[in-house]
Amino acid sequence: MHSRHDRSNTSNRQLLSVQSPLSGRSLPLEEVPDKAFARKHMGEGMAIEPSEGKLVAPFDGVVVYLIGSKHALIIQHETGLQLLIHVGINTVALKGEGFAAHIGAGDKVRLGQTLITFDIAHIRDSGYSAVTPVVVVNDDFGGRVDGSYREVKAGESQLMTIAL
Repeated sequence: MHSRHDRSNTSNRQLLSVQSPLSGRSLPLEEVPDKAFARKHMGEGMAIEPSEGKLVAPFDGVVVYLIGSKHALIIQHETGLQLLIHVGINTVALKGEGFAAHIGAGDKVRLGQTLITFDIAHIRDSGYSAVTPVVVVNDDFGGRVDGSYREVKAGESQLMTIAL
């Protein structure tokens, strides 16, 4: 287990369980090959080295933003917590090539529902990492993110718990 920042007592806080949005191996953000994510400038969370190119909803929620190149989105839980899921590093340069969105901004989604499919081999063959950060983007987030580093299955394995 690892513990992220903790700005307040979590004993009276709600814990949100976040299922893994990808199958693969979970990693600490510090191992993401991008300084903004690795130094947590984008938010607290974890990353996944995907083993298959299917991104699913990590909880029931609403897609609040889908990047035009379909490599990233923000999904919001009913508690207001928002997660940025960014498939690969610098993959915006692919301009959507190798990515297909199965949802749009404003769509309500259910845990395990397919959101984006992508071609891992194309990402890697194009010279990019497929490592996918999953980070809390709420500015007012003052909780803690806990999780362990292991093999995870999309929509079935818990990736992390977040103290709200």
